[in-house]
Amino acid sequence: MIAIKKARKLIQADPLDADAQIISVLVLQLQSGGKISVPQLYQLKHANFLLALEILAEWRLDRYYAKKLRLLDISDQAYTLAMQGQVIDPPDMQPTPEKA
Repeated sequence: MIAIKKARKLIQADPLDADAQIISVLVLQLQSGGKISVPQLYQLKHANFLLALEILAEWRLDRYYAKKLRLLDISDQAYTLAMQGQVIDPPDMQPTPEKA
């Protein structure tokens, strides 16, 4: 989350700055699943280009953790149902027999 905080500070410091505008577009496109052109990112000053790369890395990591949390949640729900006797060895969860 460090890069995201840096981006927020950069944008708040001067929202009309060209680099702040490009970083803003990057964040909005990441959130919406849109696109941003690589040449736009190349227009950033070097330090802010590195910041953009950090934002991309953090955004990807956050998506991974969000999916992991959903997986943990559904796994917990399935386990709870099984412990309550509502689910007994669903076919796709049974161990496969070993081949000789």
